[in-house]
Amino acid sequence: MERMFEKFKVGDAELANRFVFPPIKLGRGNPNGTVTEGQLALYRQIATNGPGLVILEPVSVTANGREHPKQPCVHLDNSVQELKQVVDIIHEQDRLACLHLNHAGAAALPKIIGGPPKAPSVMTCVAREETVSVPLSGEEIQEILQGYRSAAAKARQAGCNMIEIQAGHGYLISQFLNAKLNKRDDPYGQDRTLFLREAVKQVREGAPDIPLILRISGNEMSPEFGISQEDLLPVLQDAADMGIHAIHVGMGNACFSPPWYFHHGSLPDKPQMDALARVRKHANLPLIVAGRMGRREKVMRFLDEGLTDLVALGRPLLADPDLIHKWENGQDEAVIACGYCLQGCLHRMKSGEPLGCNLNPELGMPELEPSDKPMKVLVAGGGPAGISAALYLTKRGHRVTLAEKSDHLGGQFALAWQAPNKETMKAGLEGLIHALTSSGASLLLKQEVDAALVDAEKPDLLVWAAGAVQNIPDIEGLSDQYVMTSLEYFEGVKPVEGPRVLVIGAGRTGLEIAEKLGKEGYEVVATKRTDPIGSMMEMITKKLALMRIGAMDKVTLMPHTAVKAFRSDHVQVEKDGERLSLPPFQTVILSSGMLPAQGPDTAIRGRISRIEIIGDAKEAQDIFSAVHAGYDLSLRY
Repeated sequence: MERMFEKFKVGDAELANRFVFPPIKLGRGNPNGTVTEGQLALYRQIATNGPGLVILEPVSVTANGREHPKQPCVHLDNSVQELKQVVDIIHEQDRLACLHLNHAGAAALPKIIGGPPKAPSVMTCVAREETVSVPLSGEEIQEILQGYRSAAAKARQAGCNMIEIQAGHGYLISQFLNAKLNKRDDPYGQDRTLFLREAVKQVREGAPDIPLILRISGNEMSPEFGISQEDLLPVLQDAADMGIHAIHVGMGNACFSPPWYFHHGSLPDKPQMDALARVRKHANLPLIVAGRMGRREKVMRFLDEGLTDLVALGRPLLADPDLIHKWENGQDEAVIACGYCLQGCLHRMKSGEPLGCNLNPELGMPELEPSDKPMKVLVAGGGPAGISAALYLTKRGHRVTLAEKSDHLGGQFALAWQAPNKETMKAGLEGLIHALTSSGASLLLKQEVDAALVDAEKPDLLVWAAGAVQNIPDIEGLSDQYVMTSLEYFEGVKPVEGPRVLVIGAGRTGLEIAEKLGKEGYEVVATKRTDPIGSMMEMITKKLALMRIGAMDKVTLMPHTAVKAFRSDHVQVEKDGERLSLPPFQTVILSSGMLPAQGPDTAIRGRISRIEIIGDAKEAQDIFSAVHAGYDLSLRY
């Protein structure tokens, strides 16, 4: 691992270490292309003691190739001045800056570009709401190529040390290279590498003295539409001759295989390793590997097998911008590790919110300052909200005691990682707990907050973060069934009896329970009164879960279905207005939503005037909301 902290040259540019921050869309800029303080703060956090090279979020070389309304611009008159602000922030931390040039082609968003997207040929981008593209004219192709030249010149003027050209992931250059998509009968179809070679040539002319990185997908993971290895081969063989200095290898296709494009945590490592091995075999250039590289053991495995020279860390640095510094200093236990869940980052971007992180509410925020009125604080509850409140209030200089009635911290977060394919989330919880236990806050486990504890602690502020409890639906005959709540199921306090199990409430948690039971061989029916199934679930996570469940013969999902009554020999349900009878079940699991736990009683309220209720205790939501609630509270005190 020590070799990762050594200097490394790409062309004439020398990196302080072998780590790279890849181009991640942040959704934090202004719609007019100007840079915000939030963007600058985020890049400062990433660059401080961070990766040797920081690649800025993607810019489109022309306006008709944009993907997000708040991504930076390179085609405007003021683009150089705006980009220079980011580059200067990175340089202040003695790190190199790289501009990532792209044109989304068929993956551009019509609402942003003002019309249908342009591509080499007519194609449908499945991940963009089945958007159908319009073929580029010869004149439009030349305009885009000139856009590459102009963008490269502006990158140079802004002080960038390198330029990266996006040639993979199903974007425009990849679309030209792909025989399955490029059906043109002009020179750009007869020689599918022509557009790439001309784009690189234009970049070279616009910035003749800057090293170039070529970004590709090692495998687009879409047999039907993704670029074939045969189409990718000449790119790898000719990259050095084109003037490329390094190849940045990701996976997936933005249109046809989003789970691989975003490197969802449930996916296996082997396809990524196989793809890197093929690239290494055919390209005699330094390689950068991207995708779920935030674990030391994986970095070591890839290095030991000779699969890469540099390592890109994207989401892991969003979760913990100090990750590289901690690794270098042997502080692995202090790392707050990304769980690759996509919930706080991609899910928020898709909802129109700026990119964030479940685990790091400080992302892109000013550094916390000491409070001018330090207080004694008692936090009730050791779930995500309570941990966060205790951690950040302590950082601000308050004297904090956290009391948790169970024998461990984490609340529902301690159960969440037990769901299928969410094991990677456990390390993040462990990192948060380590941060709290090393912060100086006092911890009281197996201690409920009551009037006696308030009398003993005499806090100036009580933070009530007692979490949520299961909503118990009013269903005739339910009390006669063998019933457990979703919390009891994951806690393992009751055994599941089979063979038939009914899950009431097929939202996010209910879907996870149904899949877990299905893998264990139970016959499962999961109902939901409303659609969609898996509500509040991140879309890629849900799609993968539904695919896995779809392959399970014994799991049945029933949307638009209300459980009406339990009888001795059947269960009455109503689906889409029709009454149906289901055979009886041996176990009923309630996943019918959560309600805030009971608040402070009158005895507690009579002893302290300043009480804050946060997290699920205020409104049952998710881990992101809970962690951020604790941080937001600290800002008010």
